[in-house]
Amino acid sequence: MMAAACARTLSKVGRFILDTPKCRVTNTAALVPRMSMRCQGRAYGTGGAGFKSRLLVAAPVRGSGRVLGCAFLLGGGFGLYQTIKLTLQRHLAEEQANAPLGTGLKLTLYQYKTCPFCSKVRAFLDYHGLPYEIVEVNPVMRKEIKWSTYRKVPILMVNETVQLNDSSVIISALKTYLVSKEKTISEVLTFYPEMKAKNDSGKDVKEFGNKYWVMVHDAEADHLYPEKDTRKEEIKWRKWADEWLVHLISPNVYRTPTEALASFDYIVREGKFSTFEGFFAKYFGAAAMWVISKRLKNRHHLQDDVRQDLYKAVNDWVAAIGKNKKFMGGDQPNLADLAVFGVLRVMEGLQAFDDMMEHTKVKNWYRRMQKVTEQVS
Repeated sequence: MMAAACARTLSKVGRFILDTPKCRVTNTAALVPRMSMRCQGRAYGTGGAGFKSRLLVAAPVRGSGRVLGCAFLLGGGFGLYQTIKLTLQRHLAEEQANAPLGTGLKLTLYQYKTCPFCSKVRAFLDYHGLPYEIVEVNPVMRKEIKWSTYRKVPILMVNETVQLNDSSVIISALKTYLVSKEKTISEVLTFYPEMKAKNDSGKDVKEFGNKYWVMVHDAEADHLYPEKDTRKEEIKWRKWADEWLVHLISPNVYRTPTEALASFDYIVREGKFSTFEGFFAKYFGAAAMWVISKRLKNRHHLQDDVRQDLYKAVNDWVAAIGKNKKFMGGDQPNLADLAVFGVLRVMEGLQAFDDMMEHTKVKNWYRRMQKVTEQVS
C-alpha cells in the first residue's frame, strides 16, 4: 500500500510539472543533463488516453523542467505497475496457500455408507478437505463395481485411472502423497504391494504390504511424528481399529431382534436397494444377522453382554490418548484418530451408539472429531 501511494504521488508531481507553463528548478543542471528529449510514439503509462496524449505533446518541448516531469511520470507509472504486479503475486500465493491439499486429484469413492471401512476413508478425506464424489454400491448386485476384479468396498478411483483398494491402503497412500508431494499416486501405490494370504478360516484372501505405513523420508517423518513413539502408536491403534474394534460393531448393533431390525432399517434407508431388496434385507437380513451376531460373539470370544466389550475397548482408547491431549495425534487428529472415529461413527442413531456415549468416557473426544471432520460445503 505504501508503494502504491508513492507511485500516485510521483504521478501527481509529474503532471503538475507538465501543466506548469514555466517551471523553475534550482540547479537543474545538477539533476538533469541539458539535452532535448524526444519521446517515441510508444507510451508506457497506465493513466488512460488523456495521460498518453499529454505525454506525447510534452515530449518535444525542450527544458529541464519538462524532462523532470517526464521522469516523474515514468517513475510513477513504473512504480504503480510494480505495485500491481506484486499485489497480484501476493494474492495468488495466498490463494494457493489456502487451497485444499491435493485439489488436483479427482477422487471417486465406491462405498456402502454404513460400512465402517468406508466410513474411515470418508473421515480421512473430510478432515483433509479433499473433494470427492460418492458412488453408493448396491450390496446385493454390486453392479456399480462390476468393472473391478477387486470386489470389496471401499474402492477409490484417482483421476479415473488409478484404483486404490483397502481402506488402510487408501488412507496411507493418500497421506504419503500429500506429505511427500514428490511422487504420483501410481508411484506411491508401489509401496503397498498386493499379496496373497490366508485368513483365520484358511481362505485365500488378498492382503497389502506396509498398509499402515506412511512412506516418507526421515525428515518428513520427523515433522509428521515429532515425538518419540508417535509413529509406532499410530500404527498400533490403526491395526487395533481394523482387527478388534470393527469386530465389536455387528455383535452390538444386532444384539437383540429389536436392535437388529432398527439397524437394518437404517442400512436400507441409507444404502442403495430396490424396493424388493430393501424389504427383504430389512426383515430377513435383520433376522439372519441377529443369528450371525451370536456366532461372531463366540468367534471373537466376547462376553455374554457384548456391550461390556465395546465399553472396555472405547475406554482403553480414551485412556491411551490421555488427559492432556485432545487427540491421539496431539492438538490435531492423526490417522489412528480418524480410523477409530470412522469405525464408531457407523453406529450413530442406533441404541449401541447411545449406550456407548452414556457409559464411556469417549464423548468429548468424539465431539471434537465430529467438529474437525465436518465437510465444508
